[in-house]
Amino acid sequence: MFDPHRLRVFRSVVASGSVQAAADNLGLTSSAVSQHVAALQRETGLTLFHRAGRGIVPTEAALALVERTDEVMSRWGELDQAVADLREGRSGRLAIGYFASAGAAWMPALVKRLTHEYPDLVLELVLTEAEARGSSTGRGPDIDLVIDPPDTPVRSGYRRIELTTDPFVVIVPAGHPLIGQGPVSLSDLRRETWVSNDYPRSIGHRMVVAHCNAVGFRPRFTVQAQDHYTAIRFVEAGIGVSVLPGLAARDLPASVVRIPLAPPAPVRHLAALVRDDGTPDEAADRAVALLTDLIHHPSSRLL
Repeated sequence: MFDPHRLRVFRSVVASGSVQAAADNLGLTSSAVSQHVAALQRETGLTLFHRAGRGIVPTEAALALVERTDEVMSRWGELDQAVADLREGRSGRLAIGYFASAGAAWMPALVKRLTHEYPDLVLELVLTEAEARGSSTGRGPDIDLVIDPPDTPVRSGYRRIELTTDPFVVIVPAGHPLIGQGPVSLSDLRRETWVSNDYPRSIGHRMVVAHCNAVGFRPRFTVQAQDHYTAIRFVEAGIGVSVLPGLAARDLPASVVRIPLAPPAPVRHLAALVRDDGTPDEAADRAVALLTDLIHHPSSRLL
C-alpha cells in the first residue's frame, strides 16, 4: 500500500519541476522531499527521475504513474473533505450537473438560495457538457440538467422533470440590415458568414445544422468558436452572425443585437434528471423547486 502523502510529494516534484520548488510549494525541506521520492522509488522498483544538468527530469514511468494516480488522489481528496465535513458538522452533500448556459443564467442564484436554506449542505457543481457526464465521485450527479428531447429514454436510476423550452435566436452586430425587421427565418441567413458556438457533435450544433439543411442550405461557418461566449465576441467584432440558444444570449454587449427566429426554428428542451433510488432527498427536491421558480420567475434571481 502506497503512502498518499508520499505520492503527493512525488506528484508535486513532477508538477513543480524540481525538488526545491516542490519543497517550497509544500512547506517541506528539500531533504524531506528527496527522502520521500527515494522511498517511493524503492517501493515501486521504478526509476522516477533522471539527472539533467543540475536538475532532474521525470522518466516515462514517472509520467505514467502521475496519470494513473490522478483518480486515486482525487478519491483521497474526497475522503479528506468528507472527514472535514463530519468534523465541522456538515453531513449532507448534493452534486448538481449543469451545462454552460444554465450555469451562467441559473446556478449562481440557485446556489445562493439553496445554501441559505441549507447552510450545512455541501454542494458539488459539475460542468457536464463533456462527453462523459458524472461527478468527481465516479457516479452521476444527484441532479443533472440536460438538453434532451422529451422522448429521450430516461437514464437508469433517475426520474425526469421538465424545466422549460429554449428557442434559438440569431445574434448580429449592431448596424446589421436584419435589425428592425422582426423575427427572421433561417433561410434569411443563407448568405451570411456564420460563427459556430458549440462543439460539432453537440446536440445544439447538430440541431441548427439540421434545421438549415431542412430549408435547403448548410451554414458557412468561417469561425469555429465552439462556445457561446467566445462566439458572442466574434459577432461583436463584426466577423459574422451566430445562431445560439436564447438562454446563452441573455446578457449581450450593447453592440450585439438579438433577433428572434421565425418557425420552424430549433428549440432546446431542458430537463432535470433527479436521482431516484427510493430514498427521499429533501435537498434535491428543494433544489429542483427553487430552479423551477428561478426559470419561471426571473426576477427572483435578484433576491
